[in-house]
Amino acid sequence: MRVQRVLETCLYVDNLDVAEIFYTTVLGLTLDSKVPGRHVFFRCGDAMFLLFNPCTTSQPGGDIPPHGTLGSGHVAFATSAAELPAWRQQLQDQGVPIEAEVTWPGGGQSLYFRDPAGNSLELATPTIWGLPG
Repeated sequence: MRVQRVLETCLYVDNLDVAEIFYTTVLGLTLDSKVPGRHVFFRCGDAMFLLFNPCTTSQPGGDIPPHGTLGSGHVAFATSAAELPAWRQQLQDQGVPIEAEVTWPGGGQSLYFRDPAGNSLELATPTIWGLPG
């Protein structure tokens, strides 16, 4: 047996309200659910993107084992090469600085930027991993 895909991925943020605005406004993610002070969950294609407040989720208790981290994390969101110019413009229009743009030797491109909590975000073509797209 082997796993087939990533079902969900998460980052940790200290201000869920600011993060919710950023991810819905800048990246256009669809809010799925939230619990104030604990988490904000978004739909992202056929997967889920979760934001947790580590001050809450790293505490023992409840049905789910504690988890959380401090410091910045990283997530890459898939986009097509044709959409990259529109993403550059979207980030510029929203006042989000692009930290780096990389054209990978094996193919594909990435745009790197930060969310309000300092997490490293990437918009990348799946071809950076040899995947179709």
